Amino acid sequence: MSGRLIVLEGIDGSGKSTQVRRLAQGHDFDVTFQFGATEVGSAIRSILLDPSNRRLDDRTEAMLIIADKAQHVREIVRPALDSGRTVVSDRYCASTLAYQGYGRGLDRRLLDEMMQFATQGLAPDLTVLLDIDIAAARGRLGDQRDRIERAGIEFYQRVRDGYLKLAAQHPDSWVVIDAAGSVDEVAARVASVVDDWLRENP
Repeated sequence: MSGRLIVLEGIDGSGKSTQVRRLAQGHDFDVTFQFGATEVGSAIRSILLDPSNRRLDDRTEAMLIIADKAQHVREIVRPALDSGRTVVSDRYCASTLAYQGYGRGLDRRLLDEMMQFATQGLAPDLTVLLDIDIAAARGRLGDQRDRIERAGIEFYQRVRDGYLKLAAQHPDSWVVIDAAGSVDEVAARVASVVDDWLRENP
């Protein structure tokens, strides 16, 4: 029996990583993340996030991220699903459409085709979008920001708007959660949504 893939998405500072861990604490889920969960992915991540890589082309960035997805699905996600496990992932394909598509302005149709190839068409069963005001999210990041986190407010506004457009396009498989408030408050919202979905999709 194949397992299910649940993904938490959102802009940097929305609390995804924390909420993935909190969700897994109350459920028997495997936890993973993009990008960097594999040995190959870790090498890719170091390139992508290094602030000294100022000349990294947007297309290079996108292709590296998509390469990570191929390795991630092959090594971690697909084997877990095939064994019947439910996987909760911090980011998946929607983040590339939001960041590299809406944010960087790259061709979203082409990005989607590349990701279909990389993931062999594996789509999330449920995507939970943690939505938060840009200023609040930026305030959570602090001063030590990686190469992508150093992008400006206008970039992040495009990313946030892109996420909301994606959610509106897929109402059957996406849920938008207010990510403002304490960790416990947001965790309760996420758990409620996921538990409701699990009851409706046993």
